Formats: sequence, structure tokens, C-alpha cells
Amino acid sequence: MTTVLAIENVDKFYGPVNHGVHAVKDLSMQIAKGEIVALLGSSGCGKTSTLRMVAGFEEVSRGTIAIAGKPAHMLPPVKRNVAMAFEGYSLYPPLTVRENIAFALKAARLPKATVDQKVAEIAKLLEIEDILERYPSSISGGQQQRASLGRALIRDANLHLLDEPMGQLEPQLRAVLRGRIKHFIKERGLTAILVTHDQTEANALADRIAVMEGGVLQQFDTPQKIKERPANLFTGTFVGEPPMNVFEAFVSGEADRIKLKLPDGLALDYEQGNFAQGVRDALLKRQRVVIGIRPYAVRRAKDGVPATVSANQWLGDQTHIAADFAGGSLVLVEHDRTRLERGETIGIRIDPQNLHVFDAGSGAAISHGPELA
Repeated sequence: MTTVLAIENVDKFYGPVNHGVHAVKDLSMQIAKGEIVALLGSSGCGKTSTLRMVAGFEEVSRGTIAIAGKPAHMLPPVKRNVAMAFEGYSLYPPLTVRENIAFALKAARLPKATVDQKVAEIAKLLEIEDILERYPSSISGGQQQRASLGRALIRDANLHLLDEPMGQLEPQLRAVLRGRIKHFIKERGLTAILVTHDQTEANALADRIAVMEGGVLQQFDTPQKIKERPANLFTGTFVGEPPMNVFEAFVSGEADRIKLKLPDGLALDYEQGNFAQGVRDALLKRQRVVIGIRPYAVRRAKDGVPATVSANQWLGDQTHIAADFAGGSLVLVEHDRTRLERGETIGIRIDPQNLHVFDAGSGAAISHGPELA
């Protein structure tokens, strides 16, 4: 596949190199033509700084960025052939919404009929046909955001950079537009990078997700792989709703068993045959690990490890049960309406194929189910 964007060993310092704020740390990634990639992370993780370096609005402190096979990190933004939808909209106040969206097409001297047709198409996609003749100051923040998004998507560019493009929209409209925008991008073979802190948006739109924290790329993979095989404890707990349950455990091997001893005298007890030889060796050479279990993978069983119900919420299509377990809190998800009272004792079963194990020191994944990470 053709690589459209290559980021190699990029650092971003705000202030003196090696002494200022290190916002992005030794970042490398490649994005192929036609891909939608989401940069996902909490505020301050480095995702917006990365996007702005690609766009040319921030200087690269170290490393290189190539766009369409050509070095771009020293070029001004206008020379990079990228289209960007800013979180802050950045519409031209003297121009109408129609004129804002059409600006780049007119600058490229496209025929008026072509410009009008493209503007009409994008306005219908984003449901802003009724505000095309209005000025930015007279429309809402959500409408401005859609106009900014339309101005970016309408362009013929090597890269489309979308910075929190739907953050101001109400949930119902956002859900509708996610599907439309993904279809629009895929149908035209565009290459897009989306910055978001919303994992639902990242999962819905992206072919691959780059999870960032503290300026470091934690994992770059498909949404399915990130959820099923998180590279480390941070990714495991950051991606997933409700979040992954995690507990510290002490490992012991007895006869043909592996015991994961939890706080409060509790333990998970498995036959060694449930795990591949490499997983058994990796577990038994460690004294302490962190185990993770997705809420939807926790089961109730009469002979399970005891837990005490602390909350029971029916959300209309599933039940979220919180329980005091092993010195902490555990959440499990059931699809039927479950009637459990606070203080009631339940049994918890965690099947070995649903167990994620992480190194207690580094947080790196050791195993997922029966296989090594």
C-alpha cells in the first residue's frame, strides 16, 4: 500500500529542546492511502501537537515528517497540501458559510457549476443546507463546526486532518454524521487523521487507532486488536466502556495448578493446561502481576469467588453491576435485567480465556487468555 504520511522519531518540545515541556516523544508511525486513523488520548497526551506538526502549525523539534513521499516538516502549511478542520472552527467572518466551504475550490479556479455542486453535496451530508447564506457570527457553535468540517472535506488534499470535528454536536446528530462521514471518506479514497478523546468516535470512524499518553504512542492497531489484545495496562484500562477491571495478584504454582492470589484472601485457581507453555512459564517466573478482565467477560456463578453488590444499574439494554471484590471494585455487564440488592453476595467467575495479564512493574502485557501477548 502507498504510504501517505510517514512520521519518523518525532519529538516536540515547547521551550528549549531537552529542557522545555516534552509534549511528543520519539513518535513514529506510517499511514497508508485511504486509511482513517484516530489519535486517541486524554487532554495533554500529545495528539493535537502531533496533528499540528503534520499540518505545519507547530515546528518539529526533532525527527522528520514526509507527506506523499516527500519531506514536509520544513515546509510551510500552504505547501503541504493538507486540509484541516480545527476544533476552534476558524471560519472567515466576512464570508458566508457557502463562501467559506467553497473558498479552496474557488482558489483552485474550478468552474462555478462544479463548485456549486460540491458545496451542495457537502452541505446535504452535514445537514447545513439552510445556513449556507448566513455568516459565521449568526450561527451556533455546532453549525460552525459542521461548516469547518465541510470546508476541509470538500478539498482535494493528500491528508484531511480533523481536530475534534464533532465535539460540539448533540449525540444523536453526531451518531448519524459519523456513519456519513466515514462513507464519504472511504468512497473517495481520502486519507484522514482524526484527533479525539472520545473512544466511541475513534472506534466508529477509524481503521486504526493510535493511543497516546504522556506524549508516548502506547499502541497503534485496529480497534478490535486494541480491545482484545491491549499492549499494556494503560491501553487496556483507557480503551473500553465500562473500563477494564484490574487487580494486583501474586502468582503461585501448585502441582498442575496456577493460583492468582488476590487481596482479602481470595484467589483465582486455574489448571495449568488452560494456558500455553509460554504463558505458564511467563507467569510462574513472576511473583506479582496485574490481571485485567473486561466487564462483559465477568460471569456470575454459584461456586464463584465471593463479591458483595454495591450498585445495580439498568441502562435500558444492559445491566451494570458494581461489586466490592478483592479489596477493590469490580464491574460486570449483563444483557438481561438483573434484580440484585445492595449488600447481596454473588459469586464471580473469570474464565481463563478472558484473562489479561500485565507486568506489575512496566505495565507491559504478558498474556491475553491462553496466549502470550
